[in-house]
Amino acid sequence: MKPPPHRLLLTAILLLRCAMCTFSAKNCPNCGTTPVPYPFSTASTCGDPQYKIRCNSGTLLFDTLNTSYPIMSINPSIQRLVIQPASLLPNTCVTSDYIYEGISLNESLPFNITSDNTIMFLNCTESLLRSPLNCTSTSLCHVYVNSTKGEAPCQAAPICCTFRAGGSSTAHRIRVKDTGCRAYTSFVGLDSVLPVDKWSNPGLAIEWVLPQEPICGSQADCDGNSTCRPAANLSGVRRCYCTGGLHWDPIQGICAHDATCQNDGSCGGSTKTALIAGLTSGIGLTLLVIVISVLLYKRRRRIKEAQERLAREREEILNAGGSRAAKIFTGKQIKKATNNFSKDRLLGAGGYGEVFKGILDDGTVVAVKCAKLGNTKGTDQLLTSQKALDFTRPEDDINLAVYVQRMMEEEKLMDVIDPFLKVKASSLQLETVKALAFLALSCIEEKRQNRPSMKEVAEEIEYITTIATAREVEN
Repeated sequence: MKPPPHRLLLTAILLLRCAMCTFSAKNCPNCGTTPVPYPFSTASTCGDPQYKIRCNSGTLLFDTLNTSYPIMSINPSIQRLVIQPASLLPNTCVTSDYIYEGISLNESLPFNITSDNTIMFLNCTESLLRSPLNCTSTSLCHVYVNSTKGEAPCQAAPICCTFRAGGSSTAHRIRVKDTGCRAYTSFVGLDSVLPVDKWSNPGLAIEWVLPQEPICGSQADCDGNSTCRPAANLSGVRRCYCTGGLHWDPIQGICAHDATCQNDGSCGGSTKTALIAGLTSGIGLTLLVIVISVLLYKRRRRIKEAQERLAREREEILNAGGSRAAKIFTGKQIKKATNNFSKDRLLGAGGYGEVFKGILDDGTVVAVKCAKLGNTKGTDQLLTSQKALDFTRPEDDINLAVYVQRMMEEEKLMDVIDPFLKVKASSLQLETVKALAFLALSCIEEKRQNRPSMKEVAEEIEYITTIATAREVEN
């Protein structure tokens, strides 16, 4: 007797997925009405103990080193959970986890903060203005604070900064403290184009590493489709490894194998089954092509946006502290200024390349340095004014430290840095040097009580490098 057509269709659909699955790990019961997906563990008898969370009166909680945060959502398919950031203390611009210096994850556990988060530091000190963070008046944190959705107490604290989390230095920590910022908030997948009233509620996305097979003490801890054997990478640890023909599915927490028509005897040469399988494969291939095309388009758009943002940031750095406006020139403009690098415009040549005389459209005379092809030390073309730099000799000062201090007071710190270092350094690296220089300046204060302690210096250096690394990852 031939099976009905609808049963053939159902069989074909099931053949595209895992058709024989068996649980090798025990899921934890719901927390109130909220499911607890594998590998999370709310008790010692379920889930994976490395992924421990707590169920408190129907609410799931995520524990950090010092405190706990409510879990807003869990998505096992992309290994993401979102926690609710700390709220502000009543009538203040200080977060309730300020006494713990913010969020600190246990680095020995398989969790880390993702780059999906846009972090806004609030109620910051002036020292943050010298950091690589975006603390300008047009930054997203100012837009947020000045909106009706922002926290009113923070509107009286004028300095705030914005950055993207998830770098190596911010993968496990969002820090608040007296010498930096005393409050923060976070938004997941924030679209900066949207008005603030369209933003989602604050949240902090945390990802987890896919779990390995369940740990076992004996075969009694495993089911009939797995065997308790020593782990390959940990001495003294045993795990339930799937038997032949099965594979470990870390998302579902099961031993599973893909079914074929030979498994259930449904081959039978059925033309309908073959037709359905062929149509399904064709549709799947079409969808794959569409997905790849969309991803390539988004990638090209991100590259273009990153190039435009980099050009704007370079101009802002060049303009900082200068008496004349700086500008990024195109290759076409540079060729025109040097008469297509004409030999009669050649001013000289060196190890890094040649220097040409250039004349801009407004009559300004400039020097154009052109790096030799293949020379990695001079890959960037530099367009600078021919005006001689008035470098004051360090010998005129008491010592080098005093000389550098005077140059900083005159906002000429960049003049004392080796030009060759500046050529190879990024704008972020130069901004970090500035921040470290201001820290060094405080170390040579005449009065001892005005100088920071070694502990404070070490903490500030760690903070500056942490922020610089986070900004580098963002870019």
